[in-house]
Amino acid sequence: MSERALLVGRGGQLNRLVAVVSGMSEHGSVFVVVDGPEGVGRTALLDALAERLKATGVSEATGVSGATGSPRVLQVRGVPWESSIPLGILGQLVSDGEVRALSGDQAATASRIVSSLLEPSEDRSQSTVVLVDDAQDVDPGSLRALATAVRHNRGARLAVICARRQRPAGDAEAHQVLDVAADHRVSMAPLSIASIAELAELRGIALSASSVGELARHTGGLPKHVSALLDELPREVWRGVRPQLPPPGFVDETVRAGLAECDTLARRLVQTIAVLGSAQPLPIVCSIANIEDPWTAIDAAERRDLVAVQHNSSAVVLDAPDPMVRAAILATMSRSLRAQLHREAALVLTDRADVLTHVAAADPLPGAEMSEQLADLAGERSARGQWATAAQLFELSSRTAVEPTRRDDMIIRAVDALIGAGDVRTAAGHIAEIESLRETPMRNAVLGYLAILRGRPHEADARLARAWQLVRIEHEPEIAAVICHRQVLHNLARCDGAALVEWADRAVELVGADHATAVEAQAIRGLGLGGTGRVAEALESYRDLWGHAGTGAVGQRVQMGAGWLHLATDHVELARAELESASRTDFLGGSTRISLWALAWLARTYFATGDWDAALRTVGEGAELVDRSGAALIVPLLQWTATQIHALRGDWELAVDSARRGDAGARDYEIMRVPAALAHAAVAEARADYSAVLRALAPLTEPWARYDVSEPGFWPWADVYANALVVEGRLQEAGEFLAEHEERVAARGHKSGAARLACARGRLHGALGDLESARASFDYALALLAPLPLVYDRARVNFAYGQTLRRAGKRREADSLISAARDGYLSIGATAYVRRCDRELKAGGVHAVLKDRASDTLTPQEEAVAGLVATGMTNREVAAELFLSVKTVQFHLTRVYAKLGIRSRAELAAAKGRE
Repeated sequence: MSERALLVGRGGQLNRLVAVVSGMSEHGSVFVVVDGPEGVGRTALLDALAERLKATGVSEATGVSGATGSPRVLQVRGVPWESSIPLGILGQLVSDGEVRALSGDQAATASRIVSSLLEPSEDRSQSTVVLVDDAQDVDPGSLRALATAVRHNRGARLAVICARRQRPAGDAEAHQVLDVAADHRVSMAPLSIASIAELAELRGIALSASSVGELARHTGGLPKHVSALLDELPREVWRGVRPQLPPPGFVDETVRAGLAECDTLARRLVQTIAVLGSAQPLPIVCSIANIEDPWTAIDAAERRDLVAVQHNSSAVVLDAPDPMVRAAILATMSRSLRAQLHREAALVLTDRADVLTHVAAADPLPGAEMSEQLADLAGERSARGQWATAAQLFELSSRTAVEPTRRDDMIIRAVDALIGAGDVRTAAGHIAEIESLRETPMRNAVLGYLAILRGRPHEADARLARAWQLVRIEHEPEIAAVICHRQVLHNLARCDGAALVEWADRAVELVGADHATAVEAQAIRGLGLGGTGRVAEALESYRDLWGHAGTGAVGQRVQMGAGWLHLATDHVELARAELESASRTDFLGGSTRISLWALAWLARTYFATGDWDAALRTVGEGAELVDRSGAALIVPLLQWTATQIHALRGDWELAVDSARRGDAGARDYEIMRVPAALAHAAVAEARADYSAVLRALAPLTEPWARYDVSEPGFWPWADVYANALVVEGRLQEAGEFLAEHEERVAARGHKSGAARLACARGRLHGALGDLESARASFDYALALLAPLPLVYDRARVNFAYGQTLRRAGKRREADSLISAARDGYLSIGATAYVRRCDRELKAGGVHAVLKDRASDTLTPQEEAVAGLVATGMTNREVAAELFLSVKTVQFHLTRVYAKLGIRSRAELAAAKGRE
């Protein structure tokens, strides 16, 4: 297979390893450990690294100027039966005679290794790269010798890169050595949904959204297993909505061999676990399998990787190691044996959903009574918000139904529940099937619901309008309430709070406040109230709603809505607690969709309080969940936070990449377009490109964004836009813009919103030369922020305050404020702004030694201007960065040219490059 196919989803790890090798020219020898589970592609990564280095050399592979040429690459591999041979792996690197001659002294051994590895090269600047695959099976003595060789010979340009399987519970000695020796670690995670789809495309296979999701779930995203199934299965398998996937051939062989080695009790244990389909407590498994003393059987199965044993606080829980092993075990069993175990399970299990599922699996013939029981229970679980369980039950009800009409109705309800659970990919796989069914209000409501989660507002609008047109409200109030709930979600995504509240109230009128659909609508209604300025009423609505919602999956929805609103209204600590709780997916059948919203706003909460590492982890968790679920609607909201953090840290490539991933177009939902605009504005502002800030935020000044999008607290954009207007010299426009937003924020009594606008007003006063009014505005902003845990906002105000005072000639006061801003930015890792603060402090010159300075020495301000111009900035960009006028920048630049005896920007860049 081509390198491209082997390294799908692995480009980042490959580039990092190449960069580490390149970095030896500056940092010296290095020891790297690559971690990943079996089948994740460690060998392919090392092979690709070897080919890249041999084919292009380090400098071409990395694009790093001055990097060494093609290194000497040596590849070795550990095997279990040689792991106890002293210095065994070294025999693959140096001659057997040299290995025998190695002394027992570790430092001397390491020295001899380095000499032997580097001696063949006449070019002493050449790098040597040793690639060790399956390092967990290498003898510890060899690993220690290689690690010592690196540590004691940093100038030798020796890179040792060891790839290992993830460490076992036994904590083998080789793993301990690798843990201690590692200078760098590279983790290999399973493939994403997008990478799995790409892997299929390279084979000419177009996977549906549901098929790629099922393949990812079945294989755990391991490329070895994904590739095997793509190569082994006929292409028609991938055309189904949720294909029943077998194990890859090599897994099937391994499982059959393991089962053949098991005795009767161990096989019965393993077969029972496979039939149960999910993790179950040991007593349940033993009761169904009729095993009185299970430990011998468990030990035998565990040794052969046929069972996964988990220990929690209350019980031992057994499960199959993964879906592929479960499928391989089931494939060895007769249908009658599987049916017998399903019947036994139905007699022992207590959860009615489990009982009915196993009864249906044991019965080969469909039946109307069973279909009805499944549907009734699915409806009950839906009412509790247990959508994943409800989806399974509705699907079984459809499968066992006799009447075609009922079968169609049940599959529609199953897809509706799948969407509610957040499994958009599987739901989308049913689109063609549902569109082929007779048109009903529920059919259109489900298709509209799916369009919302996929981020398609115009389709959702048309589907929901048609559903409302068809529904007979008096005769079908529950279906009408469902359509109202979908309209609530649709208008939440449209940022139309007034319409949202109207549809939520209509749902309550139709079925009553205690009905599950009405409770879900009310869980979002508070956000509509908040978006229209009725904050006190919104907060009260969530307090009242707890009496209807309780806990569990429905409570998850209420917590998410309340957390979102509390964040928008400056109740940050409360918001964090609620959103952390709502982001979990371990509710009783809880919704991935709700978890995604909670994760997106939790990331914003962490951002606001300065816990940026937690924010990025949360974004990463949300991005993985989006990848699995296919809920495109929430992608821009997640990526906004990542983009802003990367930009403030000066990680420009990451910032641009996350902004690209979060992009939204003019035809997308407003709740996608707003964070996408804010993300691009964040990158532009961090680069001091204020004209780009105005371009990014211009759509938010249009009529569609006049109300909810401009409501204080929800989307912090107005102050950013006003600040950019000031820096760009559009002062009258800035004043008019601020006045409108200040009036609203005053009416709402919103503290952080008022502080942000006061900061922008202070900028405006300073630009107009009204220093006293500027001081008053900035002081007011800081006073409002004082009781709030908004670290970033406080640093931002101090920075703007200091810049304004410096421009007014109050350098000592400016120095104090910018130093405070620097401390704030430093505490949260905003390195791009730490550097800007350093430039401001240097430009202010308060601490510079002025006495006896030569006439041709640059002043601090001139140094700052010269340094930025030398990087390639235009005069306009330098002016924005230093908060000066373009004329002032030109004045300083003219003096710089005269003092340095140069005549062009190119000469200035060259002069600065020589410093």
